[in-house]
Amino acid sequence: MSKKILCLGLGAMLLALNFSAEAQQSGKIPRIGFLGNSTPALEENLVGPFREGLRDLGYVEGKNILIEYRWAEGKYDRFPALIGELIAQKVDIIVTAGTPASLAVKKAAPSIPLVMIAVGDPIGTGLIKSLAEPGGNVTGLTSIAADLEGKRIELLREVIPKLSHVAVFWNPASPFQVVAEKEVQAAARAFKMKVLSLGVQAPEQFDKAFATIRKERPRALLVLADRLFLHNRARIMEFATKQRLPGVYAYQELVEAGGLMSYGPSYADMHRRAATFVDKILKGRKPSDLPVEQPMKFEFIVNLKAAKQIGVTVPPNVLVRAQKVIR
Repeated sequence: MSKKILCLGLGAMLLALNFSAEAQQSGKIPRIGFLGNSTPALEENLVGPFREGLRDLGYVEGKNILIEYRWAEGKYDRFPALIGELIAQKVDIIVTAGTPASLAVKKAAPSIPLVMIAVGDPIGTGLIKSLAEPGGNVTGLTSIAADLEGKRIELLREVIPKLSHVAVFWNPASPFQVVAEKEVQAAARAFKMKVLSLGVQAPEQFDKAFATIRKERPRALLVLADRLFLHNRARIMEFATKQRLPGVYAYQELVEAGGLMSYGPSYADMHRRAATFVDKILKGRKPSDLPVEQPMKFEFIVNLKAAKQIGVTVPPNVLVRAQKVIR
């Protein structure tokens, strides 16, 4: 009888120890690294939807999930140091937006799952093998969509029918921007437009680019999707307004800062959807098994206050297509 009781006691003890180990394991709070390209204030409209997406999936920041934020302040050379800090914090996943940041994470932390957001050409830049089977440690969302630059050029032509000369800001430091600039050139040729190509990869280069625009006098401005331009949007839009330059931009934030039009994927929607990738990885899925998603929602924004300031009339057939109009 005593032997039976002893066996039962040992069994209960082992069960209790096993339960305790599982409880400790399940009690580990996941730690997410969020690598921001600019500053908390400038990316609030993107971080907010990401947090909302996590909350919708049952994650409460500070309770059952921790987020380590690091901000590059528009300086891409800071990425290696910031990623090093996230590695030191032993994050389970890193979330970041854009091609330069994603490439930096893949290089510095190839064993940490990476959820990329709004990367223009993840296949061409070597981040993934294919959208369906990304491979490696990377998954997430691409902003790539057919003929985006062509549609932006077309919008400019609709607003300014005789447009023949357009300036474009692009960042040579980004592999995707190199591809996008070529797309702009091809689209402009189709409309028989001359392109003033202005590669800007650091804030101190804006003054030279502005001086070139004042000298060459293009009649419109195109600003491609790069966080350097997002970070410096107030400066760019102040210049465009003073020069009475109508423009179309990749980010709606430039329109909210005084620009005329923006057309592109909804970056807020992509950040919200990124939370689902975080959830799946935390539940055991491998990034290599999670297909990369393409944009599902596009937004066309028009600022009529800006149009009045620079003396441009937006035709009704263009205005009616806008999802949002700033009056």
